[in-house]
Amino acid sequence: MKKLFVGSLPPTTTEESLQALFSEFGTVRSMNLVKDLFSGNCKGFGFLEMEGHEARAAIAGLNGRSFEGNLLKVNFEEDRKKGFKGRRR
Repeated sequence: MKKLFVGSLPPTTTEESLQALFSEFGTVRSMNLVKDLFSGNCKGFGFLEMEGHEARAAIAGLNGRSFEGNLLKVNFEEDRKKGFKGRRR
């Protein structure tokens, strides 16, 4: 299972529209579309989980593709802990 980062999403993006877009390349196992707490609109990014070969196909097919007027950024999620040194005391 691979986790994908999807960026440059328009505020009108819904989980259903994102699911439909990525289902062209395989089964979306889980999705977390980051939304504004007050407006409920998409904040411009989200995360998806797909099988490895399906995730690679989705990156190849969707990175840089236009979606509702925005050019998508799709890649593997980078581990945020890598390189984290923490707070010095």
